[in-house]
Amino acid sequence: MVQAKIYYDADADLGLLSGKTIVFLGFGNQGSAQAQNLRDTGIPNEQIIVANRVDSYAESAKAKGFNVEHDFSKAASVADVVFILIPDQVQPRVFNEQFFPVLKSTATIVVASGYNVFFNLLKFQPGQDVVMVAPRMIGSSVRSLYEKGRGFPCFVSVEQDGTGNGWPVALALSRAIGATKQGAIASSVREETAMDLMAEQALWPNIIMMFREAFNVLQEAGCSDEALCYEMWMSKEPAEIFERAADDGFVLQLKHHSTVSQFGQLNGALKLDGTAMREHFRDILHNQVLNGKFCTAFSKIEEDLEKEGSENPLNELYRKSEEMPLVQAEKRVRARLAGLV
Repeated sequence: MVQAKIYYDADADLGLLSGKTIVFLGFGNQGSAQAQNLRDTGIPNEQIIVANRVDSYAESAKAKGFNVEHDFSKAASVADVVFILIPDQVQPRVFNEQFFPVLKSTATIVVASGYNVFFNLLKFQPGQDVVMVAPRMIGSSVRSLYEKGRGFPCFVSVEQDGTGNGWPVALALSRAIGATKQGAIASSVREETAMDLMAEQALWPNIIMMFREAFNVLQEAGCSDEALCYEMWMSKEPAEIFERAADDGFVLQLKHHSTVSQFGQLNGALKLDGTAMREHFRDILHNQVLNGKFCTAFSKIEEDLEKEGSENPLNELYRKSEEMPLVQAEKRVRARLAGLV
């Protein structure tokens, strides 16, 4: 059993950020939330620069009072700290071409996802600190929880300690965005990437498959579209179950269910043999995720993801998913509901 160290406000010295120019590359959900939290923690607005292309996100940053720089190289040249908060698939191109050549040799690079660092897709100088500060919350929650005076779960790590001061700075940045109030968990880009990609490529695909097949069987048994959609997900009961699991415990949340439900779920779960599923997960983890096979394959289609129509492989996957009876039924139900508005 591995126990991770957890860092709190008392472990972090905000004074280490005094006088440092902090650049946020990107002002999407996470960029907006983290930049505002950092400023509200006490980092002067003049020390913060939002590097963003000319778009609605840049306008949002300006409206919130931030200094916006459209010239990425200019922003990079003055940065002591860079938060990379643009999508994973565009980070290597933007950072390597426009930030890396002019970034200070002792700068701190902050990632919120381990993917590009773990697979060595970003370029760094040996004297730079490379740290991960990765909130485990969507951006809107990172902001709203901060405003409520609460923290949020976050992973923190130092992947390259070029200055010898990587950990203190990483913790100071974690505190500045509000992460150490609840406790920042020591992690690594390997751990974060393994868990993230496993959830995306093994756990959730199987959950989608189980919902799909349960839907098919119940539809064959004569259940209506309306009853199935509401019983299985549109009532938001699954969301409530997961919220209870987060608050009360993964299994103990069952006590909020009926006795019939408690018995059925526990009895059924304990009877299931998970050996085949465990081996499937191991195969995905070791032979698709950690060995770089998925990363290599994904890199080949990255540019196609910016195309329109059927040339975009993601659009094609959505098109195929439309053929599922579950999706077709949901469309029919939502169309009927729209007619009542």
